[in-house]
Amino acid sequence: MENVIGLSRVILHVDLDAFFCSVEELRDPELRGKPFIVGGTPQGRGVVCSASYAARAFGVRNAMPSIQALRLCPHLAIVPTHREAYADYSRRVMAILRDYGRAFEQLSVDEAFVDATGLREEPHALEREVQSRIRRELNLPASIGVASSKLVAKIASGRAKPNGILVVTGGEEASFLAPMSVDELWGIGKSTAARLRARGIETIGQLAQADPRSLDDLFGINASHVIERACGIDRSPVSSDHLAKSFSSECTFARDISDHETLRVELLTMSDEVAKRLRAEGLYAHTVQLKLRWPDFSTITRQATLPAATQLVDEIFSIAESLWLAVWQNGQRIRLLGVSVSELEPSADQLNMFDYQWREQRTALAHVTDRLRAKYGDDVIGRARLRKKRSSTTR
Repeated sequence: MENVIGLSRVILHVDLDAFFCSVEELRDPELRGKPFIVGGTPQGRGVVCSASYAARAFGVRNAMPSIQALRLCPHLAIVPTHREAYADYSRRVMAILRDYGRAFEQLSVDEAFVDATGLREEPHALEREVQSRIRRELNLPASIGVASSKLVAKIASGRAKPNGILVVTGGEEASFLAPMSVDELWGIGKSTAARLRARGIETIGQLAQADPRSLDDLFGINASHVIERACGIDRSPVSSDHLAKSFSSECTFARDISDHETLRVELLTMSDEVAKRLRAEGLYAHTVQLKLRWPDFSTITRQATLPAATQLVDEIFSIAESLWLAVWQNGQRIRLLGVSVSELEPSADQLNMFDYQWREQRTALAHVTDRLRAKYGDDVIGRARLRKKRSSTTR
C-alpha cells in the first residue's frame, strides 16, 4: 500500500554536508564561516579532500589540486586530515540511522541509505526527525533525499544541499530527473556523457525518450535498463549486507622524498591508518596494494594477497614494505605514496589454535589502543618510530 506521499517504498539517502570540514569546525570552532580546505599543503601539493562552503563560494571544489584552490582563494586556510575523528563521527551517525527502517546500507564514511517503508506515513516526519537527531546529538549538518528508489533518493539529497530535505513524491520521479544534465544520472561517467551529448542527448529526460536500440553500442544489453533508470525506475533493494570494498591512505609529499627511513615511517603510518579503519568497521582484509607516484607523475601500483585476512598493522605493513622495496632503489625520489586494503570480509580466516590465540591477543590489544587514542588523542600511545616528526604531507 502506498503512503500519503505516493511512495510504494520510502527510501532515504542521508548525506553529511562537507563532512570532513564539518568535523574540523567542531574540533576548532574558529574555522566556522571561513574558507578552508581539508587536505593539500601551503606549497600547493596534493588535492582537496573537502572544501568548506565558504571556500566553495570562490570556486574551490573537492578533488581539486590544492595549488588551483590557492589560486582561486589566496587566503584559504589549509587543515590537515584527522581520519580517526571522521571515522568516530561516522560510526555515531550510522548508529543513529540504524534505529530507523527495516534495512540500512552504508555507502561511504558520510552517506547511507535507509529503507523506511511502512515505518511512518506522515510526509517529512521521519526525515526531519533523522536530520534533527544528527544535528542535536552530534552537531553535524545532513541533507536527506526521500524517494521510491535509491537512485532518485541519492540525487534528491544532492539537490537538497546544504542541510535540506527533498521528497520526490510517487509518480514525479521522471519529471524530477528530466531537466538534469545526463551526467547527473548515477552510473554515467564523463566519457559516456560526452558520447551521449554528441548524439544530441544532453538531459536525463532526452535519454529517457531514446530508442534502446540506438544505444546498444554504448550500453550493450543494458541499454533498456539505463533508459529505465532515466525514467526514475530503480528496483534495487537497500542491502544490509553491503560492505565497504576497500580502505586507503595516501600521502602527496610537500617535496619529493628520497630518504629511506622517512619513506618507511610514512608507509608504516599509512598501514596503521588502514588497519585502524578495518578494526573500526569490524572488517578483515585479504589484499594489500601499494601506490607510488614518481616526480614525473607516472604512477604504479602493486598488490599481494595475505596468507590470512587481517586487521593488524604489522601484517599489512610487512606486505606494503616488501612491495615498495621491490620497485624502489635507494635514493629515488617519490612524490606520492599510498597503501590500500581490499577483499574485505566481516570475519577472519580459520587458523590453527596457536595462530588463532596469538592473533586474537594482538587484535584485542590493537582495539584497546584504538579506544585509548579515541579518548585521549593519537599521541597517548603508539610506536616510537611514529612519534618522530614526520615530513609535511597531505592526505
